[in-house]
Amino acid sequence: MNNPPVIPQLCVMGAGPGDPELITMKGYKILQKANAILYDNLANKELLDIAPDNCEKIYVGKQPYGEYTSQEDILALIKEKAFSKGLVVRLKGGDPFIFGRGYEEMLFAREQGIESFFIPGITSMQASGFENIPLTHRAVSESVWMVTGTKKDGRLSADLKLAMQSNATVVIYMGMKKLEEIVATYIEAGNGDTPAAIIQHASLPHQKSVRGLVKDLPRLVAEHHLTHPAIIIIGWVADENLSY
Repeated sequence: MNNPPVIPQLCVMGAGPGDPELITMKGYKILQKANAILYDNLANKELLDIAPDNCEKIYVGKQPYGEYTSQEDILALIKEKAFSKGLVVRLKGGDPFIFGRGYEEMLFAREQGIESFFIPGITSMQASGFENIPLTHRAVSESVWMVTGTKKDGRLSADLKLAMQSNATVVIYMGMKKLEEIVATYIEAGNGDTPAAIIQHASLPHQKSVRGLVKDLPRLVAEHHLTHPAIIIIGWVADENLSY
């Protein structure tokens, strides 16, 4: 009996902020059919148990300041596993299209003749609700700026200064390494008294957070031993006295 032909496919899938129950039903069903899973550091490992027993599971994490899998190696694995096994699920923490390089990986796959598709995930800033912080509030914030704390060249995004000029909620991803610089930028602009919060391991049982003023964030982080992965939320939505 001949084996069915291998159809190379790539699914770039969001694993959500951490809690495995926060993935979509579509994502759950795709994991059940995966032939190979390439998963990153922030994807909950419990999600791997949904896959078939014969599914190959390969860690391709990029831990901040630690173990590192190059993007070139990840792309090579996508190509190799798609053509040898079929459906490859690229399982990425949060949402792969929000500071996740998911689209770059889909473009690469399509250039190789690999059918590719996308399943979104809940991004970490949406877990702010677990700390009773809305991202918008009609009384104080009508919009949200998502800013990366670390650009490709290592500099702080210039968009931060633009965001500070509005009443928007500012959410900074991957910003813990730049916290001192972020705080200094706010203080220099006269915004050091803006309410702020930092949430580490959002949605997980060991979630930790602090709230205070922007100018006090470095001290609060040190006192409460917060580190990465974490999101920084700056704006009046983080005010503990916020009411309707």
